[in-house]
Amino acid sequence: MKPAPLRILLVEDDELFRLGLYMRLQQEPGIEVVAEATDGETAVELANQYPLDVVLLDVGLPGIGGVEACRRIKEQHSQLPILVLTSHSQKPLIERLIAAGAQGYCLKGIEAEVLILALRSVAAGASWWDQTVTAEIRAAFAANPPSDAKSSEVLINPLTQREQEILALIAAGKSNQEIAELLYITIGTVRVHVHAILQKLEVRDRTQAAVLAIQKDLVAAELLAKH
Repeated sequence: MKPAPLRILLVEDDELFRLGLYMRLQQEPGIEVVAEATDGETAVELANQYPLDVVLLDVGLPGIGGVEACRRIKEQHSQLPILVLTSHSQKPLIERLIAAGAQGYCLKGIEAEVLILALRSVAAGASWWDQTVTAEIRAAFAANPPSDAKSSEVLINPLTQREQEILALIAAGKSNQEIAELLYITIGTVRVHVHAILQKLEVRDRTQAAVLAIQKDLVAAELLAKH
């Protein structure tokens, strides 16, 4: 029995770009674009009408705009992951997207395979931040740390709670299969989380991730103590 396809709401006001995205995503096995919108208001309405697994949202929309659309969708569907796609990478915009509840951020021009991996990642509960953007944020915040404690915490430790749990198990020497069994998730979901962890920490392998987790206190002591 085949798993249910990943149901996507595609929100993009550029007709040609949206058509290109739609055609590429529809070609991918296990992905289905169930609805399309060209502005923020319509995106919010469609999110209420369709059962969705992830929203792919352009930030530069007419009307209320992508950031406000993201905020409104998350208000009504707190568990629905939103992946933002845009050509801009300014730090204030990233801060607003984090505050609005976006799970990830990709720059336009991203390779289709990477975009599909990002969609699958956020749908599985991971977060996805473009590598170039993440490097820019780190550099900017190193030069000018934010005064808001919560915002600082998000950016100093970019890992979600689930990613911290998996990193703790990696640090304990567990295999992907063992992690899947311990957390009652599929091995494919573990792989998605591990990929996101390696990308966000900018390390090559699990060993480096485990070392960094301990050095930088990226995993809560109680999580490490469990394993």
